[in-house]
Amino acid sequence: MRFDMHCHTKEGSPDGRIGLTEQVRLLKQKGYHGILITDHNSYDAYRYYLKHKSEPVFQDFTVLKGLEYDTIDAGHILVIMPEHVRLPLLELRGLPVKLLTEIVHFFGGILGPAHPCGEKYLSLCGTKRYRKSPSILRNFDFIESFNACEFPESNAEAAALAQELHLPEFGGSDAHKADGVGFGYTEFPDGIFSESQLIRYIQEKNSTCSGGDYYHGTTKERIGSLNNLLVYSFWFYNKAAALPRFFKRRLALREYHQLSGRAS
Repeated sequence: MRFDMHCHTKEGSPDGRIGLTEQVRLLKQKGYHGILITDHNSYDAYRYYLKHKSEPVFQDFTVLKGLEYDTIDAGHILVIMPEHVRLPLLELRGLPVKLLTEIVHFFGGILGPAHPCGEKYLSLCGTKRYRKSPSILRNFDFIESFNACEFPESNAEAAALAQELHLPEFGGSDAHKADGVGFGYTEFPDGIFSESQLIRYIQEKNSTCSGGDYYHGTTKERIGSLNNLLVYSFWFYNKAAALPRFFKRRLALREYHQLSGRAS
């Protein structure tokens, strides 16, 4: 089965320019069998899917619930939780990666860095957190080794990390617009029809095949060196956007600690 494991939609991401229905239609035309929705800190597109899953476009196609979480200290992390888990905390950006990892694993999920060797602040290996403790990579369940919006050198470094750590590799388009759909893929030799199946498959360290073609319509390619200004401004944006959610995160974390305390 061929999946696109990194996709954004206009229903769930502020920078998404394509609806989930159209994205699935295009992926099916290109021979894909499934999609992992990875909007920024949001499950809104998956909620949209649940309301419309009886429509013809979604038949014979697997739609999985995921997200791309914006940590406060380690860039973007792809998160996949079991289908029965409802965890509002994951829609509140700004957790440190160590706590995010603890929470995801406590509730039976898996996670891995998106474009880990990509741009500073957005990607794990470009953060102070990683430079202080490179061993943090060993806490992840997979690594995104092919991102169609990255440069070949970045993907090659990510693939080398995955192979060194013997971690499954994901590939995805990171599509935000219609012309970017279906450039990256992950292939599974077995059928994947639910989040739990995917999680179990990855936890067992089964093999995946990832790859694709490079998308040349990214903002960083269009604006060249000016993109450095956007990258540095992300640091300020990430800090500022996390502040309004502080008290909501605090309440959600209190509930998590109560749950984890009872479980232990």
